[in-house]
Amino acid sequence: MSNATQISVTASGNVATDFTTDDAKTTSPVGNILIVSADDTIQNNDSGVRTIGGDDGMSGRPAANEIRVEITNRLQGITTVEFDVATTGDIITFGLGGTAAVYRIEFDVVGIETTTGLGVGYSVDATARTNGTVAVIIQTPNKDADEDLDDANNNDDSLGDANMDVIADSNNIILRATGVAGTIISYSAVGIYVRVLTP
Repeated sequence: MSNATQISVTASGNVATDFTTDDAKTTSPVGNILIVSADDTIQNNDSGVRTIGGDDGMSGRPAANEIRVEITNRLQGITTVEFDVATTGDIITFGLGGTAAVYRIEFDVVGIETTTGLGVGYSVDATARTNGTVAVIIQTPNKDADEDLDDANNNDDSLGDANMDVIADSNNIILRATGVAGTIISYSAVGIYVRVLTP
């Protein structure tokens, strides 16, 4: 997701012409043009939003006259998986890093069966901790599931046996789908998290 707009800045009186971003970069208009763009990032920030700016030669940084407003703590993933009875597919894998911490993660997931058009939707919440080496799910994740049963047509291709879970593997948290025999489900997921480190 990226959006940009241009702001024309003309210095007169006490109008600011230098702007300091959250990452302590100073961004200045070039030719009276200041670009303000938007994006999202996996990077952690307690407020959920940050500004970055000032090209310092690093790849992925905004231009010298650009301020990027970022929604932080975002996780995204897509996958299409052909399932057998016990087959699973990982949608998002999130590494918890090398410092002891506790995370609260919320995922919204939608899926469509590519042949029938039947759908599934999930909200999954989980709390995990890490000692910096190994991740652990603290309790069974909360899940709200909407699974298309296609009862009106008495169709055997219903998705009532599909499942979504959050598991720990090594030092990662994984959003994992379990499918239904004979189906192909295409998934898209967005997650947000909050984190606290050991003081």
